[in-house]
Amino acid sequence: MALQGAPAFRGSPALQGAPVRSRLLLAVWWAVVAGTSAGAKILPPPSNLDYSFTQMCTLNWTWNPPQNISSSCNLEYSSDIVINDVPQDRREWSKSLFRVTDAFLDEEMGFKVRSECKRDNSSEPSPWVETSLQPKGIPGTAAVDLSCVWHNLEYMVCMWHAGENASSDTNYTLLYWFDGLKNPEKCSNYSIDQGIFGCIFNLTFPKVTNTYPAISILIRGDSEEIRPVCASKNPTTLVKPATPSQVTLSKINDKIHLKWSESETFPKGCLVYEIKCRNGDSDTGRIIPSEENSVSISGIDPNSKYIFKVKAKPKPDCYSSEFYSDWSEEKSIGEKKDSTIYLVLIITIPFIVAVSTIILLVYLKRLKILILPPIPDPREILKRMFGEQNEDSQSSAKDDSMNTYDRLIIEEEIHSLVLTEASESTNSEKENK
Repeated sequence: MALQGAPAFRGSPALQGAPVRSRLLLAVWWAVVAGTSAGAKILPPPSNLDYSFTQMCTLNWTWNPPQNISSSCNLEYSSDIVINDVPQDRREWSKSLFRVTDAFLDEEMGFKVRSECKRDNSSEPSPWVETSLQPKGIPGTAAVDLSCVWHNLEYMVCMWHAGENASSDTNYTLLYWFDGLKNPEKCSNYSIDQGIFGCIFNLTFPKVTNTYPAISILIRGDSEEIRPVCASKNPTTLVKPATPSQVTLSKINDKIHLKWSESETFPKGCLVYEIKCRNGDSDTGRIIPSEENSVSISGIDPNSKYIFKVKAKPKPDCYSSEFYSDWSEEKSIGEKKDSTIYLVLIITIPFIVAVSTIILLVYLKRLKILILPPIPDPREILKRMFGEQNEDSQSSAKDDSMNTYDRLIIEEEIHSLVLTEASESTNSEKENK
């Protein structure tokens, strides 16, 4: 099946090219020489090593059996994968004439196979027969850091970054396939946020089970210059449950009962829960595990406030995922007595009492004066009476002396004035004569 961005042709000796055939002939010749010198029998290698894409990210490697193999030979084939000329230690032994592997489209992928006679010390394995799948596109343009999360067994979210050599306007396309789909599906709900590409696609299976087929994901560019990349994901390792909902609290006597709704998408008994309980405004609290959708907590303080939240995780017996759900919304029960109220009361009450006491004392003193006025002292009355008379007589005498003095001064002034006028009149008469 041909797919854009992934090879859709069958390999052949012609496609392998002359260098591969030369290496094979050289290896055969070297093995024959070594075997002849050592006297050991060298098995002939498999022939016509080839590959084909069975799906967009799945390769089927095939070969033909060697010729002239003894009937006493328990023939098997040893095969291995090579990435960028580095063996991957994925060697397998099989009697089959094929091997199915994942495709590595962003790197040079090689495959090698040889013949072996098991439990036969009289023969040596054949030389390796090799072929390779060359990547397309410019190096460094393939999507990197691909990660996927399967949310609540309903939809999958995949995120990745652009390759370091990809242009800023590069667009990527994600396709996915798993056993049960006739053709690969294309993801259409894309997003880009601060250089992070993302895509969401529905992923559900007709029957809820604990085992699911592997998901093959192909990310390719919008041009031939962008190198495609393939990835195979085990969905059971990517499961993330939904946040627990409908959390309710109730308190009976000295126990708090916490309950939340069960998941409608997970099989019963395939989720475990963690409940975080903290007292009042404390940031720390204790974690309470539970395998049911409810829990009871005893030994509570009736004068304290308790805050709860819940999260879920797939049970290891059902899924291999380590993803927790998000924490539920916090719920609280009980009331914590505020110490500030007591502090305010301690300060306020004595102050009010003190002010009230002062006001009461002042009021009582004025009331006493009104009800029981003080009795005057007769001696003081007589003293004031006689003292006022003396002051009046002294004042009158002083005023009389002052008046006499003033009269004398006035009389002298008048007398001097009369003498002056008389003198002036005499002088005037003399002048007239």
